[in-house]
Amino acid sequence: MKLLLIQGANMEYLGRRQPELYGTTSAKELDAILRRRARELDVELDILYTNTEGEAVSAIYRADRARIDGILFNPAGFLHAGHALRDCLRSIDAPAIEIHMTNIEKRGYGSVTAEAAVGMIAGFGVDSYLLALEAMTARLSKAED
Repeated sequence: MKLLLIQGANMEYLGRRQPELYGTTSAKELDAILRRRARELDVELDILYTNTEGEAVSAIYRADRARIDGILFNPAGFLHAGHALRDCLRSIDAPAIEIHMTNIEKRGYGSVTAEAAVGMIAGFGVDSYLLALEAMTARLSKAED
């Protein structure tokens, strides 16, 4: 099973940017946590950080052409105006799960990309990523049955 995680605008500063909201776990530490869990689940996980929506779109299309099994994504700074990202996710075969470290609804934010996802996990900090990884793995395993 092969998954792609797209980390949207500003996520590269995780652990440094607004730790009162996002905690102190750095992007590098989060990557290590996710890669360790992916190995335990026998999942190949590629991770891309980008501050450019077009780069995220291109990466998803490349992954789709390579027959990726699933997409995990935190739109982050693309949350409000990520229409190109949303349209890209609508057009691929692989399912996508949207991830947020905070409860965006509680913070008064809506996501333009959410409608292109099979689900959203939000509000659990770093654990949101682990929950999304496990949810995607479970979904894809059921599809294989």
